[in-house]
Amino acid sequence: MKKGMKLVCMVLTLAMLLGLLAGCGGKGGDDSNGGGSDQTLLLGLIGPMTGDYAHYGTSTRDGAQVAVEEINAAGGVNGWQLKLQTEDSQGDPDSAISAFGKLMDDKMDVSLGCVLSGEAQSVITAAKNDNVLVVTCTSSAEKCIQGNDKAFRVCFNDPAQGTASANYIADNKLGSKIAVFYQSDIDYSAGLVETFTAQAAQRGLTIVTQQAFTEGTKTDFSTQINAIRDSGCDLVLLPIYAAEASVFLTQAQGKLDGIKVFGCDGLDGLQTKVSDMTMLEGVMMLTPFAVDAPDTKTQTFVDKFTKLHGSAPDQFAADAYDAVYAVKAAMEACGKTPADADFTSAMVDAMYTITVDGLTGTMQWDTSREPAKNAKAMVFAADGTTSLLG
Repeated sequence: MKKGMKLVCMVLTLAMLLGLLAGCGGKGGDDSNGGGSDQTLLLGLIGPMTGDYAHYGTSTRDGAQVAVEEINAAGGVNGWQLKLQTEDSQGDPDSAISAFGKLMDDKMDVSLGCVLSGEAQSVITAAKNDNVLVVTCTSSAEKCIQGNDKAFRVCFNDPAQGTASANYIADNKLGSKIAVFYQSDIDYSAGLVETFTAQAAQRGLTIVTQQAFTEGTKTDFSTQINAIRDSGCDLVLLPIYAAEASVFLTQAQGKLDGIKVFGCDGLDGLQTKVSDMTMLEGVMMLTPFAVDAPDTKTQTFVDKFTKLHGSAPDQFAADAYDAVYAVKAAMEACGKTPADADFTSAMVDAMYTITVDGLTGTMQWDTSREPAKNAKAMVFAADGTTSLLG
């Protein structure tokens, strides 16, 4: 009987020791918040997965997931697999802060930032304090990466889009008398208007009217549309999001005939917001990505994305895809993994040295931490499809 009891005690003691050893294999690294015996790097993304702006969030998530699956299928990076974790902000800055905290609790190694600019600005300080690399896919306001030397951007920032839009309109002689319709209480729209107006003056374009709306007045645009109609403009700039643009275009039917419409990346997904696709015919938008670009990289991505998600990707998906590959390139350049205590600092240093040949262009980053790449433009057809402008 005593021998039997001793044997039981020995087995229990051995089991306890094995349990303690297993518990020591969790994520570690003083500088990184991640890593560990499972050799899985956690990428975190925050964005609206529900609500009015859900298209932007789900598109960004789905584009990033395509890249994650490609990289993992090819063996991962430095022996590590990637995992994408997405948290729903519903487009609310306060919810984004909570989402960031949850990702850090879950041992996020690298942040892909926030999808929208407002929510991105709410977490930038937390990201800096928590010492995590941020490679933001789509948040475009300048302030989204300012004040955090560990934050880099993949998409164009708002000033760059405003300047590029004015140049594209002037270079391609799309119009000379410009009406601007924008949302004055969000940084994305107001920032674009500021730099567009400055560059338009340099390029000989005349702003004949600026018509604004706010969050509380975005259901009835009749006054602004009438003012645009009476301004004598030949082109109206819409530096706004797709939900509001769909309301504008619906209410403007029959009132702005003969006036060109030009928008920026916020118009991506516009075809999902309208009931009558014909109203989109001829609408142009600045973008770093077009689904009909003939290069192999783009068409391979479009094919994979469409098979996985049942619809063609937009520039939000493409920016997210490129952001994941930027993380991969930085890991390869520095040779580090989340198991290394200096992972974040090594990754930041590597970001300044890499070149990413992405879907949205060939990118490098200097001390501004902004991407250097060229803009394209595309136009909607009457069936909601898009094609690259020459």
